[in-house]
Amino acid sequence: MSRYAAARTAAEAVDLLGADPGARVIAGGTDLVVAARNGKQPLPGSLVAVHRIAELARQRDAEAELELGALTTHAWLECSPRVRTRWSALADAAAMIGSPATRATGTVGGNLMNASPAMDLGSPLLVLGAEVELRSGRGTRTLPVAELLAGPGRTTAAPDELLTIVRVPGPPSRSGSAYVRLEHRKAMEIAIVGAAAAVRLRPDGLVGSALLALTAVAPTCLRVPHAEALLIGRRADAETFAEAATVAAAAVAPITDVRAGAAYRRAMTSVVVTRALALATARAVRPPTETGRNP
Repeated sequence: MSRYAAARTAAEAVDLLGADPGARVIAGGTDLVVAARNGKQPLPGSLVAVHRIAELARQRDAEAELELGALTTHAWLECSPRVRTRWSALADAAAMIGSPATRATGTVGGNLMNASPAMDLGSPLLVLGAEVELRSGRGTRTLPVAELLAGPGRTTAAPDELLTIVRVPGPPSRSGSAYVRLEHRKAMEIAIVGAAAAVRLRPDGLVGSALLALTAVAPTCLRVPHAEALLIGRRADAETFAEAATVAAAAVAPITDVRAGAAYRRAMTSVVVTRALALATARAVRPPTETGRNP
């Protein structure tokens, strides 16, 4: 690394990025710095630090939407009573990330811009319909999270764009969401397979709408629309969930790495999808309280 600048405002950070196309943004450093220390990739030659920008650390919670500044930490999501009750899948995922120290410093914006296929926040943000705001010297644009993620370590953001805000719509009535992942231990683990589900029940108890997204089984976190469509108008029971899980498993393209083989990941996709759908449905029937995530 040859250059380092610490911006005090979002406007200053945007100017720095515009002046140096090769610069990378750093906030908590839980992805960028750890990767460098592990020898996966060197630190960029130029860094723009945004951790002192107060406007990026704010949150706004309204009935219509949850607005998260890019510096919102995983710990904030994990501990927020409103997130636990209304956007439960986000709280589920945040609570699984790294260690308490990682959750206290790692940020929503950093997690998204690192664009790991195994990131825990990606699938919950997809099923909750989240969008991001990107700011540059040319102005501001908004796009869905699904359009931001382009591949392992890649986004559609231009080099001079700064992710400033993540917006998550308020959930409809009679709905619930959940994130479940397969892991070998409860701390300092990366998802082997993960699934997020958001389910809305009709007054007659049948599924009115359902969104499913998978983690660590494709180049990006991905939605599985064929499995979602199968659920609509069906009973929210184990048989229906098993059918949807089978369809979801057929849509994945996992890899083999040091943590798991492709065949194992494909088989376990059915397991986590079934569990995520069951938990999301239970929360739609009986929403979690502010003191706990489970219904």
